[in-house]
Amino acid sequence: MAISGRGPIRSKAFVLYEGSATPHRSCGIALAEAFDRPTAAYQSLRRGGITGQGTCGAVVAGQLLLGEFLGDPDPIGAVTPALKTAMRRYLERVGSELERGESPDLVCNNMTAPHGDFHGPARHEFCTSVVAQVAQLVDELLRAHGIEHAATPVTLSDGSRFDPRGEPGAAS
Repeated sequence: MAISGRGPIRSKAFVLYEGSATPHRSCGIALAEAFDRPTAAYQSLRRGGITGQGTCGAVVAGQLLLGEFLGDPDPIGAVTPALKTAMRRYLERVGSELERGESPDLVCNNMTAPHGDFHGPARHEFCTSVVAQVAQLVDELLRAHGIEHAATPVTLSDGSRFDPRGEPGAAS
């Protein structure tokens, strides 16, 4: 099954990362905000752990989100069966379905290098797509485990509101 749809969570993540209707967020922060999570720790995921040498920040953000929603809130609790299942499926699907171009792995620099300058439009477009794909994948896996997270509206740069629930295909 491919990463499907253009659901509200995907649309919200796209708008937050893409940055034309609202200020641009990093990949991890856009994903945290798409799922209404606190963003501070997700800042460290920017550009594959700041250096570009780590795993794609969007991919790591997806793992963290699954842990936040499906993990045991008890700090000494065991890994929940739901988290084990979701993480296994997430990594399988990331490996087989996530757009990564010519990259042999999920290292940020390797994924983005074919798209030219890191601050250029081709790389930005590529990463915007990856963020949207990860948002959709996490949303699908959470739904498979009975968790439906409603996408909340976003305030745009002009003060208007983007409600991803009202525009299923918007900004995707």
